[in-house]
This record gives sequence, C-alpha cells and structure tokens, in this order.
Amino acid sequence: MTRSTNLSEWLEDHLGERARRSGWKLKQIAEGVVEVTGGDGQQALLEEEGGEGTENDDRPCILIAAREGTTSDEHFDVFTRDVPPNRLHRAISNAMEIHRLRNHEADRERSLRRRDYELKELIEIGKSLSAVNDVDDLLAEILEKSRHLVGADAGSIYVVEGGDGVESERTLRFKMSQNDSIEYESREFVMPVSAASIAGAAVVMKRSIDIPDVHAIPEDAPYGFDSSFDERTGYRTCSVLAVPMINQTGDVLGVVQLINKKRNPATKLVSPVDFEREVIPMDTRSRELVETLASQAGVAMENALLYVEISRIFDGFVRASVHAIEQRDPTTSGHSFRVAMLTKRLAQVVSGQDSGRFADVHFDDDDLKEIETAALLHDFGKVGVREEVLVKAKKLYPPNLKIIRARIDFIRRSIENDHLQRRLMMIETGVEDQELAILDQACERALAEIDECWRVISAANEPTVLPEGDFQKVEQIASRTYFDLNGDRKQYLEPKEVEALLIAKGSLTAEELEEIRSHASHTISFLKEIPWGRSMRNIPLFAGAHHEKLNGTGYPHGLEDEDIPLPAKIMAIADIFDALTASDRPYKKAVSLERALQILDFEVKDHHIDGDLVQLFKDAEVYRVLKQDEGEKAEKK
Repeated sequence: MTRSTNLSEWLEDHLGERARRSGWKLKQIAEGVVEVTGGDGQQALLEEEGGEGTENDDRPCILIAAREGTTSDEHFDVFTRDVPPNRLHRAISNAMEIHRLRNHEADRERSLRRRDYELKELIEIGKSLSAVNDVDDLLAEILEKSRHLVGADAGSIYVVEGGDGVESERTLRFKMSQNDSIEYESREFVMPVSAASIAGAAVVMKRSIDIPDVHAIPEDAPYGFDSSFDERTGYRTCSVLAVPMINQTGDVLGVVQLINKKRNPATKLVSPVDFEREVIPMDTRSRELVETLASQAGVAMENALLYVEISRIFDGFVRASVHAIEQRDPTTSGHSFRVAMLTKRLAQVVSGQDSGRFADVHFDDDDLKEIETAALLHDFGKVGVREEVLVKAKKLYPPNLKIIRARIDFIRRSIENDHLQRRLMMIETGVEDQELAILDQACERALAEIDECWRVISAANEPTVLPEGDFQKVEQIASRTYFDLNGDRKQYLEPKEVEALLIAKGSLTAEELEEIRSHASHTISFLKEIPWGRSMRNIPLFAGAHHEKLNGTGYPHGLEDEDIPLPAKIMAIADIFDALTASDRPYKKAVSLERALQILDFEVKDHHIDGDLVQLFKDAEVYRVLKQDEGEKAEKK
C-alpha cells in the first residue's frame, strides 16, 4: 500500500473484516484524523503524524507514525502503517475500553455530584419548610421547591379539608398554582375527594400518580384529565406527577401536582414546538425526589397546622379569659378588645415611621401579636379586685345612698311632725291665722332646704371625668345636725359618706382607688405564672406598665419615662382614649372625639403620657380602627 493512501482508506483496508465484526464505524473527522466508534458508543481516535491534531480532545488517541522508533507521551500508543492488523485491532479495542471507563467514571461523578446536590437541596428544603409557620406560605414553598427539584414548568397544590374522620365527607381545596411560562390569576375552589380527578386519585390511593402524557391516559384508569385550564389559557399540559403529602399517622393532608418536566428548566414553553421539544415524562428519580420532599412537606404541614391550631386555641383562651373577667363588670364590656385594637394600630403606625424619633423602631408580626395580647390582658389583674369596687358606678354605693335617702326622709318627716305638733298647740291656744301662716312658711322653707340637701347630695354623687363639683355645699350639709329617735344629735352625713361625696374626680375614694390600682400589680403577678415562651415573654411587663406615667407618679412601680416600655406607653394612650369615649359606662357620658383628644393633650402637658405618640395617634387617626371594626361587625350581622 502506498504512502499516498489516506488514513481512513488505510484503516478500512488494514482492519477490514475485523472492524466490521466488532461493529466499529470509522469516520474521518479532520485531515489525518479518524474517529472509531464502537457499538456501545465508546470511541478512540487515530491520528496520522502530521495530521491536524487532537489537542483539545480527551478521547484516547493512537498515533500512526511515519517511521519506527517514534514515541509520544501525549498518545495512547504509537504504530507505523506496518503494524499487524490484529495488534492494531487490539490497541484500538483497549483505547475504546479506556474511553468507556472514563465515560463511566465521568457519569458516576456526575451522578454522585447530582445526588450530593439533591441531598443538600432536600436538607435545605427540610430546614426551610420547618421554619415556615404560615400555612399558605408553607404551601407556596412546598410547590416552588418541588418544581425546582424536578425542573417542572408548572404545578399546583391541594389541601384536604373536613371529614372529621369520615373519608366520604372530605373535600379537596385547590390552594394555588405556579407556572413559569404563562401568567394567569388562579382562585381557590373546592371539589370532592374522588379518584375521578388526578389529585383526588392520589389522595384516595395514597400513592403517587405518574402520567407521562395526559392525552394518552389508559382507558381503565379511574381518573381523567380536565382540559378546561388548557382551553382557557392556551397552555398544553403533557406530563403530570401528583404526589400525596402524608403525615406521620398516615393521613393525607394534601397533594403536590407537578406539570411538564422540561429538558432545560430555564426554557419557557410558548409555542407548540416548545412543548414537543422540551417536555418529557417524569422519570423515576424525579418521582422519588418529590415523594421524599412530600414526606418532609407532610410533616412540615402537620406542624404548621398544629401551630395554627395552637394559636387558635391560645387566642380563644385569651379572649375567653378577657370576656370572663369583663363579665364581672359588664359596664366595661368590650373595653379590653377596643384597647387591643387601638394599641395594635398605633404600634403599626409607630413601626411605619421612616423619620423622626421612632425611625429605628420596627415591630414584626410576632412583636405586634405580643403587644396586642398584652393589651387584651392589660386589666387581667382586676380578677383580684372586689367586685363591688370594680363595678362602683357612683361615689356612694347604692345601699349607702339608700341610707342617706332614708335619713333625709326621716329628717323631713321629723320637720313635718314638729310643724304639725306646734300648729296644733297654737290652734289650741287660739293664736291668730297670721301667726299660723308664719309657722307654715317656716316649715315650707325647712322642707325646701331638706329637698335642696338631697339635690346637692344626688348631684355630688355623680362622678366626673375632670376635677369639679360643689364641694362647699356638701360640707355645709355635713355640718348640719338632727335628732334621731333616741333623741341623740346626729350629723346629716357620716364621715365616710362625706369622704365619698367629696371625691373630686371619678367615683372612687382614695382607699378604693388604691384597691383598683392594685390590679396592675395583680396583672403582673398573675401573668408571670403563665409560661409564655420566647415570642410572648414581655406580656407581663407590657400589660402591667400601662398605668405608669412619664413623671414617675404612675403605678404600680412609679416608673419614669426611660424605664417604661414603648408598648406600655402606646397602651396607656389607647386605655385613656377608650375610657373617655366608651358609651357603655353608666357612671359617665362618653365625651366627644374632640374633647377626648383635648384631654390626651392635658395628659401630655402633665407629663403623664408620651406627646410624640399622642401626635401620631391624632395624625394617623388611629381611633378610626374602632369605627372600621363596628362596620365589619354590622356587615356580618
């Protein structure tokens, strides 16, 4: 054979039948370079000395040198064209085996790296899912992570609801969907749990439903494909994998449904060609991954639902406790709930400030929950206050006022009896009518004075929001005396009665006021007995400090400005405002909004409450939250 024969022709002639029996295919890929491909895809290269070279190719390469004795560290082996066919065949076979082993090792490395990545992803997903307590956020996270793991273009998630142990009464709620290729608005809907739908079948059968092509579902399958979404949006659903989320007790909590696994996850499916070229069936590995994730998701969802249930129980217990406490004083019913609404709203306003004194203050959802709960329980300590003091509507207790009324009536009858006795004596002695008239007039004046005494006492018995009252007249009445049935001289009013009627503001005596104020200390001591946990640990502090004043004259600890927690300062404003404007207090009339805001300003001037917070309260019209709540309640009715 001449040297002019090219390498490809030489190999065809030199190996001949051996190459064909081995199932090899020879292909010239460059000048002086031939590619030999085996039946299993393994390859080797043969390069003639002086050819174009194979520097960037990692396949084993055999050099066909021009002369004997040529060596090369870069080639798998070196021969001349005089090499025996069987020896060349064996060398090429060895080279292709090396290539096969290299590919196998590379595939193994890729597989290990992929599995390592998937394992890390599952671990991270597990961590991520365990950190989410909001059910809707958790469901979105589950769906997003599931799609990411398998490269699904779209997906949806369902939640099993109802039943209470009766499987036939369960329903399947469509919660949300995600789609990388199209944008559309999805809405929740409910359907019965049934094997007629793909998601329903996953629930009923408690196993994954893997459909390579929804347009070729076997006729004996109990489920079918609902094409309404595709018809409505122009999308084309092909491959579907529905995996149930099962908790530790074997109950199906929901279903993750993945749609259209893609060769290239970054590709958007827009045209029919995209769907034909990119969409592939879900493979076994994809199903295993999603099933593993769904198992994690089932536990995470169970925890999230348990968290919601515990939160609902907690909220219910707190509200029931507040309701029970307020039933001791029905006249203030609703006060704690209104204070909680006002406090939370003002806290949100404070948290939203991007300039000024509160620019660095931020309350997250947990903080707001803690503040709202503290506000709900701010009067919890009133359970330790005597009920008669708690519900005292007037300065005098009703029995005490009845005693005074009876005393005034006795004095009045005494005056009338004395008048009648004198008149009878005067008539018996034959006095003139003019003198009788003078006697009658004196009696009328005395009775009028008694009636005026009762009017003054009744008026003085009414509590006031601000210090005011005709206290001098009360003291004058108290100094008056009468004779009882035993002939003993008594004062019109007892010292305790005078003390009560001389109360300048409100309806409580100093002693009673101190007892009422003790509710703040009771609140702290009672609430400290409850194991609130980390996110609620400040509730006793916040709730117990809402009566503290900036100048240190508040109670129970006489804290000053810098020592009073900000939430307690917020709560103090809400508490005062509602006490002023509440219309359910029989012992006082609700003041107008303008008057209430004016009184808050007075409290600021007296250095009792925070002026910056009051200004935010007014600027943001925080009080409107009460009107909104009333409107919502009216709509529900």
